[in-house]
Formats: sequence, structure tokens, C-alpha cells
Amino acid sequence: MKGYLFLIIAIILETIGTSLLKASDQFTKLFPSLGAIIAYIGCFYILSLSLKTIPIGIAYGIWAGAGIVLVMLVGFCFFKQIPDFVAVLGTILIISGIVVINVFSKMGIH
Repeated sequence: MKGYLFLIIAIILETIGTSLLKASDQFTKLFPSLGAIIAYIGCFYILSLSLKTIPIGIAYGIWAGAGIVLVMLVGFCFFKQIPDFVAVLGTILIISGIVVINVFSKMGIH
């Protein structure tokens, strides 16, 4: 279960890093740029810790899928980026895929 805690932290750091990357304005703003770099370094380190106990395919699928969903929510809340129907449908499919993997795959959460 500790691996999944690391994975959650990595997802949060990745979301922060991506959000700061947007705020950095192509690395022209110092503090958001440094924050993005630090968040990504932390994210990848913590993600590597999760891989001690979670299969790489499962960890990466959850990390990428959850990151997409969270970044879309951040875009909506902070950057006024309103997703259209297709984006919402795609996000629902991503979440569904994560659930299917973890509920039905022998590689999922045990």
C-alpha cells in the first residue's frame, strides 16, 4: 500500500509541475519555472519509489491517466480552459480504464 501512497504523491507533483509549466510562460517567469523543474524532479523520484511494489504498466497507467484528469481540472479552475464534450468523454474513458485495470487485472491493486 505504501507504493500507492508514493504514486498519489507523484501524481500530485506531476500536476503541480505541469500547472507551473503553464504559468512559467515558456520559462520566461523565474519562480514558476523553478517550481516546475523541482516538482518534476520530485515527481519522477517518488514515482520511482512506487515502482518497487507496483508493476510499471499499472503505475504508469494510473500516473498518466490521473495526471490528465487533474491537469484538465486545474486548467478549468485556474486557466479558464473549458473542456468540450469530447474532452469530457475522453476523460471518463481514461478514468474507466484505470478502474478496469485495477478491478479486473491480476496486475492491479491487491
